[in-house]
Amino acid sequence: MSIRTVSTREVYRNPWLRVREDQIERAGGKLGIYGVVEKDDCAVILPIEEETVYLVEQFRYTIQQRALELPQGGWEMADVDPEELARGELREETGLVAERMTYLGTMWIAYGFARQKQHVFLATGLRMETADPDPEEHDLVVRWVPIAEFEAMLLDGRIQDGCTLAAWGLYRLWNDRQKS
Repeated sequence: MSIRTVSTREVYRNPWLRVREDQIERAGGKLGIYGVVEKDDCAVILPIEEETVYLVEQFRYTIQQRALELPQGGWEMADVDPEELARGELREETGLVAERMTYLGTMWIAYGFARQKQHVFLATGLRMETADPDPEEHDLVVRWVPIAEFEAMLLDGRIQDGCTLAAWGLYRLWNDRQKS
């Protein structure tokens, strides 16, 4: 390793995340600090039925605006089954239940400062039940758009969520391989 941890201390914790500060030594011997945000695993779900993708729109406090994105989230607990988490988040946010969940892969979210894995699932064979949003999702609105419009939204900046962009890229690669 090119960086050695000399010491570590937790500087903040709440039910959703932990922040730690590590004293480090770089390969050349220079000392420094590294701040790390730790969160439990989460999931992002691509609910696709025929040529339609389901999105959620909600107010995102950190950017002080409403944002369109794929359903995603976590349960603030370690060792949760990724598919169970994905199914739960899909139902909670959209009311959708998927007959099939296809695992597409795992990605790290913002690993320059955060330690959080996101599991990516394709949800198909969808049926509508009742949504059960968390209190912070009180203003969540479900939208369904044709895939062509969704891709236009990615290209013209109406959708800027990095997890949505990355999950769509992974899905497109996976889908192209299914056709060959």
